[in-house]
Amino acid sequence: MKSSFIICACLLAALTQNSHAVEQSTPLNETKSTQPENVAQQQGKLDTLSQVANAPKKLVVNKVKSDDSQVLGSESTKPVQQPNSKVDKAKAVSQAEQAVTQAKESLTARQQAKAKQSRESLAVVEQLVNAYNARNIEEFIRMYDEDVEFYIFPNELLFKGKEKLIARYGIMFKKLKCLHSSPIKRIVHGDIVIDHELSETCSTDENIIDKRSELISSYQIKDGKVVRVLFFR
Repeated sequence: MKSSFIICACLLAALTQNSHAVEQSTPLNETKSTQPENVAQQQGKLDTLSQVANAPKKLVVNKVKSDDSQVLGSESTKPVQQPNSKVDKAKAVSQAEQAVTQAKESLTARQQAKAKQSRESLAVVEQLVNAYNARNIEEFIRMYDEDVEFYIFPNELLFKGKEKLIARYGIMFKKLKCLHSSPIKRIVHGDIVIDHELSETCSTDENIIDKRSELISSYQIKDGKVVRVLFFR
């Protein structure tokens, strides 16, 4: 009786161990079988993302809405009315020619006024230079306005008024034996004369030039007088 019980117990234990072994082996097999499937799925997702990234993007153009605010007005452009007859056509041509003639005359008048002003300004500067070369202080001073201003570029006031002008140039005219200024290049525009000049002076002998320099001066003329002088250094 005992031997039969022992045999049955051994068989039951053996069956229990086999079933437990089967249960432990099943998840491992399932894991091994599912790993290739997971790798394939991940690779498929990566391929899909790569295709989306490399796909050419379509340019989206927003349609511009027409301006209906009427800020600039709501009137439409009106076509030019065409002459109905030969008489109307001839009249339109005559009016156009008259307008062109008036415009030319107006421009010519301004140009003539500017040219006249330029000639007057040039005459003043030429008289000024002649008086300077002759060391004629009276004639030299006469070409300047009472409140003439002398500047050093760009806006440094050197002195103002005829009194200081006489004191400055009167001494120089008496001290030097010769003075001579000649324009290298001159620009005249209305009331402005710009001289690029060569200046020569003699300190001891009027036949020996001991100083020579180039200067640039700007003269502004009003009513036949120099009102402003600007020296460029």
